[in-house]
Amino acid sequence: MTSGKNGLTYADAGVDIDAGNALVDRIKPAAKRTNRSGVASGLGGFGALFDLKAAGYNDPILVGATDGVGTKLRIAIDTGVVDGVGIDLVAMCVNDLVCQGAEPLFFLDYFATGKLETDVAARIIEGIAEGCVRSGCALIGGETAEMPGMYPEGDFDLAGFAVGAMERGTALPQGVQEGDVLLGLASDGVHSNGYSLVRKLVDVSGLSWDADCPFGEGSLGEALLTPTRLYVKQCLAAVRAGGVHALAHITGGGLTENLPRVLPEDLGADIDLNAWELPPVFKWMAETGGIAEAEMLKTFNCGIGMILSVSADRADALTEVLAAEGETVTRLGTVTAGAGMRYSGKLL
Repeated sequence: MTSGKNGLTYADAGVDIDAGNALVDRIKPAAKRTNRSGVASGLGGFGALFDLKAAGYNDPILVGATDGVGTKLRIAIDTGVVDGVGIDLVAMCVNDLVCQGAEPLFFLDYFATGKLETDVAARIIEGIAEGCVRSGCALIGGETAEMPGMYPEGDFDLAGFAVGAMERGTALPQGVQEGDVLLGLASDGVHSNGYSLVRKLVDVSGLSWDADCPFGEGSLGEALLTPTRLYVKQCLAAVRAGGVHALAHITGGGLTENLPRVLPEDLGADIDLNAWELPPVFKWMAETGGIAEAEMLKTFNCGIGMILSVSADRADALTEVLAAEGETVTRLGTVTAGAGMRYSGKLL
C-alpha cells in the first residue's frame, strides 16, 4: 500500500468503531450472567447458536415475539434515567411469550443511536441482561447501530426479539370455559403502554420530570420509569401446577382489549372493579386529565399486569402457587357465556 495524504475516516463521518468494540467488552459480563442450558455460542459471532435438546425439549414448538418500549423512552432520554428501560424491553417480549405457554429461551436486542455513548449504552444493555436473568432467558446477541444524522443528539431507540419453546400440544390458550376463575396479578405501575398520554398528562399538570412525585416517593420521572414487571417464572410455575387455561398480558388496550384475545368467541368475562385498589399513579393520571373510567380501562393496565383464566376447582391452589412466587393475586371475576367484557363496581 502506498502512503499518501490523510483521507476521511469512518470516525470523521460520526461512526466510532472503537467505541462499539469497547461497548461489547463492557457488556460481556452482563451477557454472561444470563447464560442458561441450551446456549451453544454467545456474543461475538455472526450468529448465535441454541441447542433445544440441551435445554430439555423433546418435541418442541418455537414461539417468537418482538416489541419495543414506546415513548417511555422519551422520559428516559430526557431524565437520563436509562437503567430500567432494558428491563422494560425484555418484559414486553417475554411476558407475551409466556401467554402462549412458552418458556423464553433467548433474547436479542437492537439499540440504535446517532452517536454512541458507551456508558449510556452499557447501562441500557445491562438492564436488558437483568431482565433476561429475571425471566430465565439468555442474552445471546444483538445489534448496536451508530447512525449519525438519523437521531438527534442523545436520542436512541430500542427493539427486542425473544424466542421461546413449548412441547408440542401444550400451547395456550386451551380449555377456557364458562365458570373459569380470572386471577389478576398486580402490576408495578404503568409498565410500557400509554406513555404518549402519560407525557401529555405531565404537560397538563405543569410538573417537570424532576419534580417531587405527587403520588409516591422520588421524582415524577423516576416514578414513571418504574420497569415493567416480569411474570414469566411465576406464570410458568402456575402452568406446570395444572389448571391454567389462558394467560393475558395486559398491555396496550388495557383489560378491555387484551383479555378477550384469549377467550373463545362465544365467551366473555365479568370483572368486579371493586376487587382491587386502583394504584396511586393511575388515580393521579385520571384526576389530572379528567379521564373517564372506560378510557382508563382500555388504555392502561390499571394495576393488573397479567390475568390467568383457571379452572374453578384449581383457583385457590393456583393462588397459593402464585403468592409463593411473590405475586399479589386478586380474584377479578369469571368467564361467562356471551362475548364481551362486563364490569361491575367502580374503578374510580
